[in-house]
Amino acid sequence: MPARTGQEYIAGLRDRPREVWIEGERVEDVTAHPGLRNGVKAVAALYDMQHDAALREEMTFASPTTGDPVGLSFQIPQTIEDLQRKREMMSRWAWASCGMMGRSPDFMNSIFTAWAGSADYFAQDRPEFKQNVLDYHEFLRENDVTLTHALVNLQRSRTPAAAANLTENIALTAIKQTDAGLVVRGSRVLATLGPISDEIAIYPVAAHRLADDDWKHSFSFSIPCDTPGVKFLCRESFDVGRSHFDHPLGSRFEEMDTVVFFDDVLVPWERVFLLGNVELCNGYGTGTMSNAHTGYQVLNRCLVKAEFVLGLSDLMVETLGSGTIPHVQEQVAELITYRDMLRACIRAGEADARPNQWGMMCPAMGPIQAGRTLFGRTVYPRMVEIVQMLGTSSLMALPAEADFDTGIAPEINRYLATDTTDAWDRARLFHLAWDVSCSSFSGRQVLYERMFGGNPVRNAMMLFTNYDKEPFRQRVREFLDMDD
Repeated sequence: MPARTGQEYIAGLRDRPREVWIEGERVEDVTAHPGLRNGVKAVAALYDMQHDAALREEMTFASPTTGDPVGLSFQIPQTIEDLQRKREMMSRWAWASCGMMGRSPDFMNSIFTAWAGSADYFAQDRPEFKQNVLDYHEFLRENDVTLTHALVNLQRSRTPAAAANLTENIALTAIKQTDAGLVVRGSRVLATLGPISDEIAIYPVAAHRLADDDWKHSFSFSIPCDTPGVKFLCRESFDVGRSHFDHPLGSRFEEMDTVVFFDDVLVPWERVFLLGNVELCNGYGTGTMSNAHTGYQVLNRCLVKAEFVLGLSDLMVETLGSGTIPHVQEQVAELITYRDMLRACIRAGEADARPNQWGMMCPAMGPIQAGRTLFGRTVYPRMVEIVQMLGTSSLMALPAEADFDTGIAPEINRYLATDTTDAWDRARLFHLAWDVSCSSFSGRQVLYERMFGGNPVRNAMMLFTNYDKEPFRQRVREFLDMDD
């Protein structure tokens, strides 16, 4: 089966209903629910781009199995040029949502493509797990599957230690092994895009390191979202039923975050990739270099998001006629600096890319991780703050689309026009700025970027512990030992 269309994706969701709960209601059809359907349309539009005659060459490659065109994010890169081609494809998908959809399908595709390119890693657990990874990657590629994941176990109490404090059957736990497969019980957060994905992958996350005796929580697998016993609990939807004019982002790109419950769920053996090996579960990200590949996808999306906010901010300045004010120039210049910094990290990741031990070309992890960390902890919250400061009262003086068809429309058109634009275009632009910087959709975006890479303190602890600082210390020693 070649790269699928948006309609094929939507039909797949309808044909395989899953258990989804939102605001006290069990959802019968995720493609029709008002809080989810526009997110479905956004993902469907990504798949349709693969069939655009002008884009097909940039979005797909020939399947090594059938020769049919399949999604380019499934290609195992062998050269830096392969990485760059994938970057261009991922950037096109990111621009389709202005960088606002963190779980576009290429993210999870990057995980399993990296695993397939390093499949021998999984054979260290059991020989058959290597073939499971290869077969699953082929299944994903040939069927253009939409994946989500849930990485973090819920805990009854938090701990500052490197290893998570896990409680059996609250955390997702391996209950038993049968001839048919592995049985698991417990919970995981957060499955972004969960209700509108085809399958869900479960594996450990480095920021929540497993303790040496946590073998019951050490596994990796993937199953369909409609598997019996899998239940998705949604947060409140940020698609509040308003028009694209009033809520241009929230009305389009609601990708939904969910808690996932597993009630004695059977995972077939062919879908298990690691089991009971704490060391391999803790080390898969660096061992397979999948962290570098997902980081590469993420940082490309972050760059698109930064460019979008830069463009939005400059249009706001033009609309308000504030471009001659020194502090306004300084704020937009700050946005330009962030954009160029992110681009430099991506370029450095490509320039220093090297093949791993199995021959898969991998971006350099250092600059990729630096860009991701800075974007989530510092850059994106600051960009949102700059949009707020550039917009000031214009973010509140916002007539709704419906107001332009009422008796007060003449006053709106007269008083809200500026020297550079009319009231309609001003309101449309600042509704977008509101959705970027002030709405509930915006608040979720800031939280998502802050925490997307995992617990920032634990990440910093791991960086401190694992980063090779000795060359720099040695330079200081050499200076101190100088005689003159």
